[in-house]
Amino acid sequence: MCGIRREMWITRIPVSESRSLVRMEWDRLFEDLEDQIASGWEAERAALDAEAERLRIARLDLRARLGALADEGTTATAVLADSTVVTGALRAVGADWAALQPETSRGLVLLPSAAVELWKLDHGALLSSGASAAALSPLRERMTLGFVVRDLARRRSGVTVRTRSSTVLSGTIDRAGSDHFDLALHDAGAPRRTQAIRGFRIVPFSAVLSIGTDGPAPGIG
Repeated sequence: MCGIRREMWITRIPVSESRSLVRMEWDRLFEDLEDQIASGWEAERAALDAEAERLRIARLDLRARLGALADEGTTATAVLADSTVVTGALRAVGADWAALQPETSRGLVLLPSAAVELWKLDHGALLSSGASAAALSPLRERMTLGFVVRDLARRRSGVTVRTRSSTVLSGTIDRAGSDHFDLALHDAGAPRRTQAIRGFRIVPFSAVLSIGTDGPAPGIG
């Protein structure tokens, strides 16, 4: 009976090569663990950043956002309580007002905060106002509507006043109290002359939708 002789060959891997293979396996394991940890850190950091951003936005007020737009001279449209639309470059923001400069006017339109129902902006300006907003300066915080109206009275600036009933009055502010002002009525763009005065009105601040100046108002910008 003839047998078939089978020979088994055992390949022997050198000890140094075997150690290298083991080290490579461990290196891959450690790299994988490092990747997992890094990914976890990134996810945690992203979650913290997102939460911080939500808290920052929650603390934003409208004045700060408008102030950021005014710093950039952004064009905006204000829709007033009587549906009047005012469009222009946002020039200044105070404690309770904002000022726009229409493209076709040398003057400014002063808008009490309570008179504006909506602000229209393009998407880029909308995002920018939230990203770069900062609190108003202490000086701007003190610059109320009454402060600005008293400055207009001191400068004898011609104005056009629009009220909540859509009444439009032109003239010069003679004096301003804590919550109202006296307006001498005359033609828009004309100087205040005794013979040109058509009458007088006391206008409560609460009735004002807008105050447009005939010319530049250096005390505002």
